[in-house]
Amino acid sequence: MENPTGLIDAMTAEFPNRSPLAPDPAGVVYGGGEDGNLAQGDGGEMDNLVSIQTEKLAGRQRRIQAFTDLPFSPEQLWQVLTDYDNLASFIPNLTHSRRLRHPEGGIRLEQVGSQCFLQVKVCARVVLDMVEAFPQEIRFAMVEGDFRTFEGKWTLVPLADPSSLYTRLGYDLLLRPPRALPAGLIERHIRHDLTRNLQAIGGRAQFLFGEGTGWPRDNGPRHWLGQSPSQRNDQPPTG
Repeated sequence: MENPTGLIDAMTAEFPNRSPLAPDPAGVVYGGGEDGNLAQGDGGEMDNLVSIQTEKLAGRQRRIQAFTDLPFSPEQLWQVLTDYDNLASFIPNLTHSRRLRHPEGGIRLEQVGSQCFLQVKVCARVVLDMVEAFPQEIRFAMVEGDFRTFEGKWTLVPLADPSSLYTRLGYDLLLRPPRALPAGLIERHIRHDLTRNLQAIGGRAQFLFGEGTGWPRDNGPRHWLGQSPSQRNDQPPTG
């Protein structure tokens, strides 16, 4: 496999006045708020039913949080999130995801994300150790890769609703990019991709389980965030 850091370095050398975009490893980068409200302060926004907020920390670190409510049980969404070897088949910009042998018998993943910037393809690689607490939380921490810090968690919180069952899917990431990449640029890129990635998880759950245990919550059945089956190229997992 090509060294993604070398690719980023080559792009920086070729375009010295341009800031290269490095993609987030989309399959494992997301946890969120507890009350459904955006925090006041840095970078809160709502986008297509996904809430995203960011916080600037010392040492060029960023904390990025996102959450969305999905009409599926935590167990159903857990099945989607832990289908590690198939994540790249439905998560946007995730080109590679596979389990590696863990020296202590745990869960270790290798993931590669890719993004085109000014017609140049840039890749970022991470190796992550996962800690599962079924069906509430999946923690991850980078043990090798193209970031200086990359750790966080997915959370799945069932919501009490008298008419339907929803789960709040959350993503919480602490990120520190390499010195060659501007922290603000990486933050904006990840914020942009978070909405697509959370939508993709909802779309995958709908593909696997139908319209979900929570349909309808508003005005009758609808495809998750406007994404119909004909617009998706995902296939059911094999094996």
